[in-house]
Amino acid sequence: MIPTEFEYVAPRTVEDVLAALAEHGDEAKLLAGGQSLLPVLRMRLNAPEVVVDLGKVEELRGIRDEGDALVVGAMTTHATVGKNPLIAEHAALVHQAVKHLADRQIRHRGTFGGALAHADPAGDLGAPALALGCEFVVAGPQGRRTVAADDFFTDLFETAVGEGELLVEVRVPKHTGWGAHYEKFVRVAHQWPIVAVAATVKAEGGTISEARVGLTNMGSTPLRARAVEQALVGQPATDEAVRAAAASAAEGTNPPSDLNGDADYRRHLATVLTRRAVLAAAGA
Repeated sequence: MIPTEFEYVAPRTVEDVLAALAEHGDEAKLLAGGQSLLPVLRMRLNAPEVVVDLGKVEELRGIRDEGDALVVGAMTTHATVGKNPLIAEHAALVHQAVKHLADRQIRHRGTFGGALAHADPAGDLGAPALALGCEFVVAGPQGRRTVAADDFFTDLFETAVGEGELLVEVRVPKHTGWGAHYEKFVRVAHQWPIVAVAATVKAEGGTISEARVGLTNMGSTPLRARAVEQALVGQPATDEAVRAAAASAAEGTNPPSDLNGDADYRRHLATVLTRRAVLAAAGA
C-alpha cells in the first residue's frame, strides 16, 4: 500500500524539531529509524499531515561515558549500540538484548530511542531498561526533564513523552562486573518475543547479593519481577535456589492471550525463562 500524502520536514537541531511539533501539533509524526512508523503509514493506520524526520539531527546520535552512566543518543542505531565496547563492559544486559533484536537489517536502521519511545510491550529493550534503572531525557517547550524508567512506560504504546516533546537520550547506569542474560522465547527466528526475561545479577563468592529482573510481553508495559529480585538476594546461585525464587516471576503480571499462547502459558514461560536467565547471568 502507498501512504496518504504528507508534508516532509527534516530539521537539523532539537530546537527545530520542537518548533515543528509546536507548529503542527498532533498532526505531526516523528520519524526515527522508521521500523515502526513506515509500516503503519503504508497500511494507512495513521495519516499524519506532517512527518518530521530526525535523521539529520546529529546531536541525537552517539554514546558517551559520563562517569556513573553511559548516555545513548535516541537516534543511535541498534547496530551501533551492539558493537560499542562501553556498552558491552558496563551495560551487558543492553548488549545481550540488542543481539537478540530482530535481524541485521532492522538493527542497522532501527534506533535505540525510537524503539523505547514506541513502547511495544513485546519490544526487546523495555525490560532491560527497567532492570538497569535507565533514565530518559525528554526535551520539550519548557526545557529538558529526566524520567525514571519506572515512570516512563505508562500504557500500551504510551510513554511519559508528552505532546510536543521529544526523547533525546537515555542514561544507562553502569553495572560493571554484573552478570547479564536476556532469555527470549520465540516460535520462529526474528519474531517478537512471546515472553522474554532480562536479568542482571551481582554475585559474590557464589552468593547473589543483588538482582534485577525485567519481563517482556507480560502486560501492557514492560515489568519488573520485584518478588523474584527480593527472593534472590542472599541466595546461592544454584538451580534449586533460583528455581524457588523464579516461581514468583508472574506475580502481579497481566499477560495477553493470542495465537502464540494464552495468559497461563505465558505465566508458565515467565517462571521457566526467569530461572534460565538468572542462572546464566550468575554464571551458574
